[in-house]
Amino acid sequence: MTWHAPARSPDATAIYAAAEQERTERPDRYRLVPETVIEKASRRCPESLFAEGWQDGLEALLGSADQEARLNAVGIRMVLGMASGRLTAGATVASYRADHPETVATQLRPPIVIIGGWRTGTTFLFRLLGTDPRLHAPLPAELVAPWLFAGPQPPLDPFITAPANVLLHTLNPDMAFVHPSGPKLPEECVLGMGTDLRNWGFTSMLRLPGYSKWLSSQSFGASYVRYRQALQLLATHDDRRFVLKAPAHTAELRHLAAAFPGAVVVQIHRDIVETLTSGSSLFAVYRSTYSDDVDALDVGRQQIDQSELWFRRAAEFRASPAADGVRFVDLDYREFIANPAAALAFVYRAADMEPPTALEQFIADYHVAHPADIGRHRYTSSDFGIDEIELRERFAFLN
Repeated sequence: MTWHAPARSPDATAIYAAAEQERTERPDRYRLVPETVIEKASRRCPESLFAEGWQDGLEALLGSADQEARLNAVGIRMVLGMASGRLTAGATVASYRADHPETVATQLRPPIVIIGGWRTGTTFLFRLLGTDPRLHAPLPAELVAPWLFAGPQPPLDPFITAPANVLLHTLNPDMAFVHPSGPKLPEECVLGMGTDLRNWGFTSMLRLPGYSKWLSSQSFGASYVRYRQALQLLATHDDRRFVLKAPAHTAELRHLAAAFPGAVVVQIHRDIVETLTSGSSLFAVYRSTYSDDVDALDVGRQQIDQSELWFRRAAEFRASPAADGVRFVDLDYREFIANPAAALAFVYRAADMEPPTALEQFIADYHVAHPADIGRHRYTSSDFGIDEIELRERFAFLN
């Protein structure tokens, strides 16, 4: 095995050391128990407005994080902040809707939703489509605080530069490479979901086997309804059609289709070995931000198990009558990367939209604005204990 956690800069080392020192001096601030989160969240919003089912979600998340995630002090602070932030976001959306009943009637056109395994080109397609002025690819601030954008006058700084991004890239510069992020870059739906603490996105950042198992038995129906409600706030004074993206939707297509009838669901397919090897590399980097004990073989096992669950669920849904409620578009990863113009034209036809004029130039302009980073993301399947023959046999149901 050759995978190693990214080296930490002197600035990052100082931040981690300060957090550990504070944990030693103020252990009460680093207790992964519901009371810590509830006390913080309740200072901002009444508990009565928290999303239904939040208690079970909070207990499952914190219990797994405490017992299994092997968190450093920065990781503990992140989990506590993430949990309280999701609770207060759900409460604030509910409060805003109650105070502004006109938003409840906001109509949403069927969105374009991009799904697939990790590292299959979903971000590229999502952000490329998001440069079309007719489409609305939500920015991080819009997902985290949609009520700020619901009024006729958006914030003076529509991007709301988030210090969290700056801190994240200081802690782990490789994060900016494996998944470029920032206040001006559209982000995937999981950032705005999980106000009941049910969110597959949490498992991308942390080692949470118990929480993942619990999630697999949960219904996400109410979660998707609440996500639609949050998007209604963004659409109150903005009639662009949403383009959305999250690999995690692959596991929950039944609920996605129910919340967004008529959606155009674009699924990108990539060789399973390439998908899971690259995904394992991504997750290992993510985890190394919040844990000093990342086992690459464990990351590989988690990727395989979770991906099998997601892909089997997607296949079962697509074979069911409920799949008739959405329109599926299948793209082959290699063909998409080799000829993105043809793939885009296919997506636009499925969405009953005319593609941008001068489509090749549209794509070229995107590449100029978002140059690909070359030469830093290196990994092999053996780094994560992936046996290519066994993996292909296990995922033969995809063929």
